[in-house]
Amino acid sequence: MRRRLLIGLTAVSVLAATTACGSSDGGGAADGNASSGGTTTVKVGLIPIVDVAPLYLGQEKGFFGERGLKLSFSSAQGGAAIVPGVTSGQFQFGFSNMTSLMIARSNDVPVKAVANGIASTGVVGKDFEALTVKGDSPITSAKELEGRKVAINTLKNINETAVRASVRKAGGDPDEVEFVEMAFDQMPAALDGGRIDAAMVVEPALATIKNQGGREISSPMVDIAPELTVAMYFTSTKYARENPEIVEKFQEATAESLAYADSHPDEVREIVTTYTKIPADVLAKVTLPKWPAEPNRAALEELARLGVEGGLFEQAPDLDELLP
Repeated sequence: MRRRLLIGLTAVSVLAATTACGSSDGGGAADGNASSGGTTTVKVGLIPIVDVAPLYLGQEKGFFGERGLKLSFSSAQGGAAIVPGVTSGQFQFGFSNMTSLMIARSNDVPVKAVANGIASTGVVGKDFEALTVKGDSPITSAKELEGRKVAINTLKNINETAVRASVRKAGGDPDEVEFVEMAFDQMPAALDGGRIDAAMVVEPALATIKNQGGREISSPMVDIAPELTVAMYFTSTKYARENPEIVEKFQEATAESLAYADSHPDEVREIVTTYTKIPADVLAKVTLPKWPAEPNRAALEELARLGVEGGLFEQAPDLDELLP
């Protein structure tokens, strides 16, 4: 009963947030884009993390400008704020993890993925995310998290799904894990102080935990599926329908930006310093995600299946409607 209540409240809060920002399917050219001298400015809602470096690089390298686009970046704490921002027309495009987009579609929130975002490296122990414990912890596998307190950034979302996958793969019962919600940047101190037993972190929190002597016990995103598509860029279905040329230009420029970022890691680390406060010594040790051109459909089908199994939605969303 408690699980059903939490799921219901999550669905209501997503829809309520969308409504509070205005129309649930807004964002046409007239109220969002600004054109000047043949250049169209579009607002993009982003989380200020390593993952979105390709867009900053693409803007700097002129990949968007060559196509008549100028990106205006707006920072948000997560997809929970970006999804309603896009559907209301506050942003023309946004960045979100795939579980958040699947939850939105399952609740009839009109979003459409338009370009790939990031993917797991697919290499255990060498991914941009990890399930971590304190250096002197007796825990050596995800199975031993039964009855333990594990921090994740958002309950009932992609990181909980990932930890559950790791616990199950290790032979444990994920229902016996005590999940607590905590911001990524608070996890290193909480783990070091013994307030939690384990933390599911992404970069740069992962590098910080390693710096303080912590260690990895699994790579949960890899445990979901090899080379999992973790996040994508998206727009509202109305904006996509009314502005197909702008969407196409954004897709082309983003694809070029992803390819450039994937082959120029040093420039990625340099551009990250322009929009985050990650210390240079930590950034040098950060494991970068992969930026492939296309989403991994098979991996996303597995993520959707696990979402149903975990009670995030009753029925898996139609990926044909969600994906480009």
